[in-house]
Amino acid sequence: MVEKVVNNTKLVLKVGDITEENVDAIVNAANSTLMGGGGVDGAIHAKGGSKILEECKKIRQTQYPEGLPTGEAVITTGGNLPAKYVIHTVGPICNGEWNQTFEKLLYNAYYNSLKLAKDKGLKSVAFPFISAGAYRCPKEKAAQTALKAIKDFIQKENSLQEIRIVLFSQPDFDIFARLIDKEWV
Repeated sequence: MVEKVVNNTKLVLKVGDITEENVDAIVNAANSTLMGGGGVDGAIHAKGGSKILEECKKIRQTQYPEGLPTGEAVITTGGNLPAKYVIHTVGPICNGEWNQTFEKLLYNAYYNSLKLAKDKGLKSVAFPFISAGAYRCPKEKAAQTALKAIKDFIQKENSLQEIRIVLFSQPDFDIFARLIDKEWV
């Protein structure tokens, strides 16, 4: 585990299962349909139960009938999860490529999730590694973008007490740990 404090907000990097995190909200690397899927999305829906899907369906009916746009974020109950809420965001589908558009969309996914947590009055949030799995964004670039968005938010806002990045594998953790040691004094 790695911990850093910036502007009174603790940033924690760890290997683990995001569905087990006891925080105010966990972030779901959702697809635009908000109807569940594979990876983190499937795990969150499976463990969180039907209440999450019910609220996602309402969001689709009332706010985003065409699907949640990439980079945007919405919030639902945490259902049966330890977290009270789930913040759903959609990262870009990179398919192994990287450009400024992917970078901006991924940055927005992290930043808008943090802004939503702040607007909801939450104090702690946990992120997965958005777009680095099935969406195949280059992991080094995706990690740099995630850390930049989080750092930018923390330097501007000090409403959150703790932000966690919960990584599924040691190699993913190692990428973040190396970058945070290099770029966060």
